[in-house]
Amino acid sequence: MMAGDSPSVSPPLALAVAVGAVSTSAILVRWSGAPSLIKAFYRVLFTTVLLAPIAVFRHREAFGRLALRDLLGAGIAGVALALHFAAWFESLEWTSVAASVTLVQSQPLFVAVGAALVLDERVSKRTTVGILVAVGGMVVMSAGDAGMGGSPASTYGNALAVFGAVMAAGYVLAGRALRHGERVALLPYVTIVYSVCALVLFAIVGVEQLPLVSYPPREWLLFLGMAVGPGILGHTVINWALAHIESSVVSVSLLGEPVGSTLLALVLLGEYPGVSTVGGGAIVLGGIVLTSRQ
Repeated sequence: MMAGDSPSVSPPLALAVAVGAVSTSAILVRWSGAPSLIKAFYRVLFTTVLLAPIAVFRHREAFGRLALRDLLGAGIAGVALALHFAAWFESLEWTSVAASVTLVQSQPLFVAVGAALVLDERVSKRTTVGILVAVGGMVVMSAGDAGMGGSPASTYGNALAVFGAVMAAGYVLAGRALRHGERVALLPYVTIVYSVCALVLFAIVGVEQLPLVSYPPREWLLFLGMAVGPGILGHTVINWALAHIESSVVSVSLLGEPVGSTLLALVLLGEYPGVSTVGGGAIVLGGIVLTSRQ
């Protein structure tokens, strides 16, 4: 944790809540029968609609103080987040929850390299070892759950998940650069990011000519659930944590999502993980502990 910061809420506790919230995302996506791009669009749109009034009411002056570089940075983060959601939601149509979620969380590799090159963050040996241990656990999990080397469909789904991981790393790094020292307040930042993200997804939905409104009430409840749970309690809290915890620690902590999602898939979807999936989950947790202690 960064020296000199004394937030009223414990950042590690907030990060734990966020990891639990994002762990429900894959389940909600699987429950929905809507096209993957529609699910991604409404998740982000509803999140934006819920947060924007609060952001404007509480931080109206902060929006006016945003520099052009801050707006551009938030815009880049929004585009990266949109591409992340588009790729990852689609990957869940082609491969298992455990494989998709673990592969999309391979982002710590890209975050660690990007943080060293772009943000000038020092990545210690312990952090590097922790990331490698966690990623090794992800490989074990994926191999044990119809992922690596599986059918052409699962291979395609895995590739989408990895692309989603690259985009997620860009989103985390952009957020870390803007949120460092709370130079940009949380709510104005996420409002801009989510608005850009929603606009990009809306454009893609338009290109694909997907229907926007012809969905039953159950689907709308699922869209709302994606916004409140993984969106507000998940991604928004993660953005808050980025102001207080190093990006490499936040990123590797998110590797807890595959563990949570796999357990939820077992209970709610009947997707039974193999021995290597369970063993890989334990290795992932070990990597998270090692990195977080540093």
